[in-house]
Amino acid sequence: MSTRYPKDPGLTARMTVTIFLLGLLYVVFIGALLAVGVSYGVVIVIAGALLFAQYFFSDKIALFSMHARVVSEQEAPELHAMVDRLCALADMPKPKVGIAESDVPNAFATGRSPKAAVVCVTSGIMRRLDYQELEAVLSHELSHVAHRDVAVMTIASFLGVLAGLITRFTLYAGMFGGGYGGGRDRDNNNGAMAVLAIMLISIVVYAISFLLTRALSRYRELSADRSGAILIGAPAALASALTKVTGAMSQIPTRDLRSAEAFNAFFFAPALTKGFSLSTLFSTHPPLEKRLEQLARLEEQMRHPA
Repeated sequence: MSTRYPKDPGLTARMTVTIFLLGLLYVVFIGALLAVGVSYGVVIVIAGALLFAQYFFSDKIALFSMHARVVSEQEAPELHAMVDRLCALADMPKPKVGIAESDVPNAFATGRSPKAAVVCVTSGIMRRLDYQELEAVLSHELSHVAHRDVAVMTIASFLGVLAGLITRFTLYAGMFGGGYGGGRDRDNNNGAMAVLAIMLISIVVYAISFLLTRALSRYRELSADRSGAILIGAPAALASALTKVTGAMSQIPTRDLRSAEAFNAFFFAPALTKGFSLSTLFSTHPPLEKRLEQLARLEEQMRHPA
């Protein structure tokens, strides 16, 4: 579906390359498993079912996980008015609007398509941002919806889910004496080697898939920043919102940040605890400095067009 959000050829190219590489990796993965005599049809079916559920019910899952609820225009007239204006500017269907009662200042959008989407803000971000800053955040989130980022990232994550399931399935089968290769008998040494080979293949595939999807996720955030700022013509407002939200994170109790970290892939800005964590190494979002630099360049270009 076409919208007035600016096209991003870079995002399209990276999505295409990432999906191609993941597809190639999937073929190699299945081929390697078949080569060592494994037939894990049940695991693939389970992974497919998880992908189906995540793809078609991502909005409900996200709202439930964040303890959020869809609100009517009567309950949140100002918030709905912002979304109405942005959807009119972007020429796109209006998604459902939700609010999560959380002091963690954030926002997210989810849904497999613009017609089956929800954009949600926390009570914490509504208290901390002014009208223009909150509108900029919503514009960023609606850009994700317009570009179908959630659907693409869900599909891109399938291989990692499959590899993780096969690793666990193999480990449990080895621990409890399960058979390999579709039930064919093997002696203990061959069985142990098969378990080791399957686990190593799955771990390598999971690691590569993880890095590819994280790289794509970071770029899609930069793209949403750019598209959202261009739509409303206010890169400085989005930069201000980013600065406020990131700064406010330091005031949130560590236990609350840790509970929110699992949803970083959805969030406008990641909820990171202080010190070392996997989130700081493999973030779904680019560094704040990089996001602010892009917005500063965009602000300069708008003020002084060539």
